[in-house]
Amino acid sequence: MPDAHVGYGLPIGGVLATEGAVIPYAVGVDIACRMKMTVLDWPVRELDRKRERLIKAIEQETRFGVGASFQNRRDHSVLEADWNISPVTKQNKDRAWAQLGTSGSGNHFVEFGIFTISEDVNGLPAGEYVALLSHSGSRGTGAAVCDRYSKLAMEQHPDLPRELKHLAWLDLNSEAGQEYWAAMELMGCYAAANHALIHQHIASNLGVQVLLDVENHHNFAWKERHLIDGVPRELVVHRKGATPAGKDVLGIIPGSMASPGFLVRGKGNAESLNSASHGAGRVMSRTKALETFSWEKVNRVLKERGVHLISAGLDEVPMVYKDINTVMDAQKDLVEVLGRFDPKLVKMAPSGERPED
Repeated sequence: MPDAHVGYGLPIGGVLATEGAVIPYAVGVDIACRMKMTVLDWPVRELDRKRERLIKAIEQETRFGVGASFQNRRDHSVLEADWNISPVTKQNKDRAWAQLGTSGSGNHFVEFGIFTISEDVNGLPAGEYVALLSHSGSRGTGAAVCDRYSKLAMEQHPDLPRELKHLAWLDLNSEAGQEYWAAMELMGCYAAANHALIHQHIASNLGVQVLLDVENHHNFAWKERHLIDGVPRELVVHRKGATPAGKDVLGIIPGSMASPGFLVRGKGNAESLNSASHGAGRVMSRTKALETFSWEKVNRVLKERGVHLISAGLDEVPMVYKDINTVMDAQKDLVEVLGRFDPKLVKMAPSGERPED
């Protein structure tokens, strides 16, 4: 994908298909990391006028940082699922409950912005709206699932050369493969629940209604049918930092804390295995970013673009990302842009937190 950058095994922004096997590291560490946007019936003019109320809503209704959790835990039907499907999910259920509704660290965020559409989208008339956008995944439990099953995969394929060890796979007919697949799907439901609670509680805090709701996974594997040499076959499509973009499928592709994100509709391009980028993609490592930038310079950029930053680390500033417009131009054959989201009020984990992506 045009946002691709270096990752273990499969690049972040990479798509890979297998038959009868799943590659834990081709799914990624933060299993089922996802985007969610809700359009709210909050007047656009109130974004600046009632900024402090919006900040308070974010800070009251989610938590940021490694190990972040709620003292008064949130409830969701995902807790009623079978967490005994693997030793990892069984062991981590209580931890997952404590972190339910939290946002984590690294490039994860919750932000308010202006969403603009020029034509009706799913019953929402053309115009400008306030929208809430979030990016996070399956938190510590998802990372624990990846850790256990990627190690099992590597143990099963000791002859792989060093540069390929992170592409070690599990046979889906094996016990380990079935456990991982079930755990991965549970982490998908869990990540979705995290976002649902964040949006539900923030909307309730503000006393507003949701006018439109769009969300999508990345860092996941799907069983899909694709034509191979003209013959339909069931493949396991891994999208590590890539967005599903099947025909007419809606998705969100964000930029950075000071550049736009986009609501898109997939074109179902078979050559990309019905996929598109999951964001702008990094051009600079976190270490290099910390060595390069100062808040004095960054704050000037944010002010010029009308963005109020509640908190973040220097390793997530706009300049460490590719130009989102260039990325979008490179995938016009994959997605159609339906709307634009411009961030205005951004919350990420405070500086110094260890990334989870």
